[in-house]
Amino acid sequence: MWERKELKSNAKYVLRTSYWKAFLVSIILGIVGGGVSSPSFNFNTGSSGSGSGVQGMELDWGVLAPILALAFGILLIVILCFVAFRIFVGAPLEVGSIKYFKRSSEREANLNHLGYAFNGSRYMDIVKAMFWRGLLNFLWYLLLIIPGIVKAYAYSMVPYLLADNPNIGTRRAVDLSNQMTRGHKFRMFVLDLSFLGWILLGVLACGIGVLFVLPYINQTKAELYMALRHQAIASNLTSAQELRLTPPPPMY
Repeated sequence: MWERKELKSNAKYVLRTSYWKAFLVSIILGIVGGGVSSPSFNFNTGSSGSGSGVQGMELDWGVLAPILALAFGILLIVILCFVAFRIFVGAPLEVGSIKYFKRSSEREANLNHLGYAFNGSRYMDIVKAMFWRGLLNFLWYLLLIIPGIVKAYAYSMVPYLLADNPNIGTRRAVDLSNQMTRGHKFRMFVLDLSFLGWILLGVLACGIGVLFVLPYINQTKAELYMALRHQAIASNLTSAQELRLTPPPPMY
């Protein structure tokens, strides 16, 4: 069974020699992985003016309708562009970033891993698996918040599995992630809570300090995956061959 203290200790050891690389990758992961919050739009009417003045206003819908239709069309295009970027660029970059942190745990901190998912033989399989995982998370959150959070932890290992074997299969990646995290979700939640103090300190430093905590968090998550992967192989949930951890047999 993995221990929170050990995971964090391993992460600190890795970051001793590769912190600034991890910082750069964390910024990219924070952006493409949803780390940047979307702006909120508030449509409030002003409180000044008399009620009779409002009642006396007549809206010319013949003029407003085309303007509103144009605004809605532009908003729809922006939303579609954002979704397309997230699916076809953001998700592969997320897997590449996680590949970097996973390989850093294995003492290979190479920034070239960022482009890992854009290889032709991997790209569409990664896009499909990440889309399926995101869709499942979205549907669970529509049901209720608590089940959505639980399932988010259940499916959290999908990008790590794809970083090991991008061709593992959409449903297999989700199912294996669910099996690997079974019995660990609450401890994973506590692990996340253990970073709260660091995050609050970062917020106090004008918010910029949070960015410097991200490498520590991401590297610890990679150490968590390594521990869960080891347990999954030991309990025959998967194999080193399925995760491509051993070189393929020679061709004769």
